[in-house]
Amino acid sequence: MSRLLTAVRRGRVLTVTGLVREPRSLLVREIARRIQSNFYDGVVLVCLDRPSGVRELVDGLDGVPGRAFPPSGTDRAASWLAERDMLLVLDGCEQLDPAALGWLRKLLAVAPGVRILAAGRTALALEQERVHRL
Repeated sequence: MSRLLTAVRRGRVLTVTGLVREPRSLLVREIARRIQSNFYDGVVLVCLDRPSGVRELVDGLDGVPGRAFPPSGTDRAASWLAERDMLLVLDGCEQLDPAALGWLRKLLAVAPGVRILAAGRTALALEQERVHRL
């Protein structure tokens, strides 16, 4: 566990992967619980239980401006997040489509204080990603 906590603190993206019956979700939620005080703006959890694009991803970000707005809302959300120090936890990341992954790439480029902790059957394939396989 301490190795994973260190990976989240030092890196930008950590994805926990494993098979269906492995406790990926429980592990990332426990990591987020233990590390939440390290982030001034806290932790945002997005549960992805069906195929999701940018709109579904942004709509899952409770409290982030841009939710339920036209497509420009995704730009507004990225701009708002650019000034935050937070951990974005994505549960079910294998549900993200290529457009949502592109938005995450953009987010990482414009939001240096945002880190991503993801759980899924597959990795996100983001440039700065570290993968922990169960």
